[in-house]
Amino acid sequence: MVDFYRRNLPHWHPEGVMYFITFRLANSLPIRVIQELQEQREREQQKIRAKFSGTQQQDELYKLEKKYFGHFDSWLDRCVEESPRWLAEERVAQIVADEIHQLDGERYTLFAYCVMSNHGHLLVDTGERVFKPVHEGVTAPYPLTDTLKLLKGRTARYCNQALGRRGKFWHHESYDHVVRNQKEYERIVRYILNNTVKAGLVKTWEDWKFTFVKDVSRN
Repeated sequence: MVDFYRRNLPHWHPEGVMYFITFRLANSLPIRVIQELQEQREREQQKIRAKFSGTQQQDELYKLEKKYFGHFDSWLDRCVEESPRWLAEERVAQIVADEIHQLDGERYTLFAYCVMSNHGHLLVDTGERVFKPVHEGVTAPYPLTDTLKLLKGRTARYCNQALGRRGKFWHHESYDHVVRNQKEYERIVRYILNNTVKAGLVKTWEDWKFTFVKDVSRN
């Protein structure tokens, strides 16, 4: 791993890889839920570190992160009625979708995304580019973190303007996960496409306006 960046969630940033990213609105999950998930995850981490070592330990921790994310994302769907739902407004979701596409080819290669009412999923490849930081500060050495700061900063400003509101729009962190192989890549694409179907919003993923997948057959 070339870079490692940690806040409250684990952020692995190897240079030039594919990432699965989940970003959510501010206050989209109750504090009690976040605390429960973190405490559960930490307990399981301790068990894994006590039982395994070396490569096996890393593999088990990797599996735990995927399990933790599954619980986290399920709670986002379950809490949708009590959380802010600004992205349910088409004009607001369109702003986010437009900005995601705007950075395609400039900051990453876009493969898939889905914008839900209180969160979104994004699959991008950072390629071999060395991105120029958009600002000076603690995130500048981390290209993905810097890109997400740019994306969330732009969309927060434009979405707040559209809604006629002020204040925090996005939760300050995003969940990012390194895609390790082709099999995992295909699983994540299916996950993103079927997210709205799983949530009961549409019958097929094509019916959701703000779901996108790159047509790799044309490249």
